[in-house]
Amino acid sequence: MRRWNGWGDEAVPYPLHEGARRFLHQKVGEARPPRDATLDEVMARVPESRLPSHPLVNTEPGERVRHARGQSLPDWIVMRSGRIEHFPDGVAHPRDSQEVGVLLEYAARNGIRLIPYGGGTSVVGHINVYEGEIPILVVDLGRMNRLLRLDEESYLATFEAGVRGPDLEAALRAEGYTLGHYPQSFEYSTLGGWICTRSSGQQSLGYGRIERLFAGGRLETFRGTFVLPPFPASAAGPDLRELVLGSEGRFGILTEATIRVRAVPESEDFRAIFFPDFESGRNALKQLVRRRLPLTMLRLSTAEETGTTLALAGHEKLLALLDRYLRVRGAGGEKCLLIYGLAGSRQEVAFAAKRVRGIAGRSGGIYAGRIFGKEWHKSRFKTPYLRNTLWEEGYAVDTLETAVPWSRAGGLVKEIQEKLSAGLSAINEKVHVFTHLSHAYIDGCSIYTTYVYRIADDPEETLRRWRILKELASRAIVGWGGTISHQHGVGRDHLPYLQVEKGELGMSLLRGLGEALDPGKLMNPGKLF
Repeated sequence: MRRWNGWGDEAVPYPLHEGARRFLHQKVGEARPPRDATLDEVMARVPESRLPSHPLVNTEPGERVRHARGQSLPDWIVMRSGRIEHFPDGVAHPRDSQEVGVLLEYAARNGIRLIPYGGGTSVVGHINVYEGEIPILVVDLGRMNRLLRLDEESYLATFEAGVRGPDLEAALRAEGYTLGHYPQSFEYSTLGGWICTRSSGQQSLGYGRIERLFAGGRLETFRGTFVLPPFPASAAGPDLRELVLGSEGRFGILTEATIRVRAVPESEDFRAIFFPDFESGRNALKQLVRRRLPLTMLRLSTAEETGTTLALAGHEKLLALLDRYLRVRGAGGEKCLLIYGLAGSRQEVAFAAKRVRGIAGRSGGIYAGRIFGKEWHKSRFKTPYLRNTLWEEGYAVDTLETAVPWSRAGGLVKEIQEKLSAGLSAINEKVHVFTHLSHAYIDGCSIYTTYVYRIADDPEETLRRWRILKELASRAIVGWGGTISHQHGVGRDHLPYLQVEKGELGMSLLRGLGEALDPGKLMNPGKLF
């Protein structure tokens, strides 16, 4: 069964070996496991529903608890402590676009606010319920998960928007196709969620970000059904798909999406290279991405993240041998790990693998074979389960991400690391910070930072620490001209910084679109604008 107050299936463990525990004690300090509230304790706090009865609406306390929050660290703090203040008044599980239309009519008639819900994996507050006198209904699209059409000649597939990543890929691969969109939340996140938050998969270098893959769809709004036909290209005015991409449920509910798929590649390979330092690795990344090789991903870790990855992996004797070998080759304490993926025909992959080694070698790269790449690929969707383990050990974990031009990337990584590392020094608390460049582009890259700190005895203090660190990092990002979100969207957590990026006129345009499509201000209020 899926956890109600954490990540993933309750039956999936992520054990922490003793070496990893010692590493955390050294970096952050020994911690005390918190006392978590039980589901029964939280359900007892759920108030009576304010919704008029409707056959599609479930008002059971358990359903309302499970749909009250997402997967951000603030969400975890309030769920684990049992201090959820606001719950939806009900949850609906429509089975098709027509039932979504029925729910929109029900909401308009009774003045009910709606929160569209995909997989519940948001880490920035997209689905959170906030205080207000107006009743709130969550519309969970999980039952809308069918493959509706597959146009094999055009390489187009149309799915209902509630389909989860594994089910989407299984349906496509049964016919010999793939979308290739693999965010870390792949296990639970949905196609509609990817589109409405402008998601980026781990292999988007080769397969494309979701905006490139989204060809058209169907949006149910309070003003009627908005159909976006798929075109290979069009010069007929502004591209109205942009009303859906990144819309975060403010304009309507996406019920169907047509996506551009491709044949499953003949060969797919993941390998690793170590660089003597971060700057040499970053220079190699710029060269690699500009050669337009059949690369699907380039993921370069800083020295801090490389050390953390190796420490958490275990196998201490083998890693000691590796460390000695790398030092002999010139990669010592500042060594940085690059994981990269290749896809195509066997000949294309073999040729590109040689080119990558040659380009990386000119920057001091030391080829490390397939072991690290295979291990990353095997565990890439299991890593979020580590959050459960660390919380139960007494540690809070959060991530943040941005994207900047290459000319600013080194400086921004350095400032984020420094600001977060010293962020809680006033209260004598350590923060362990590590970063990787997760996506590479011709003109820049994305920066993905993880930080760990100790959970306080008081949940409010744990949340206060998060706010301090989040503000420090966000101010650094906008100060360096980075986007406030490369792949997680805006939600509530990034809202205070969005105007810096969009400008006053841009925000006015977004609000105008909201008023045009949702005149009653009932769609996912308080998110995006």
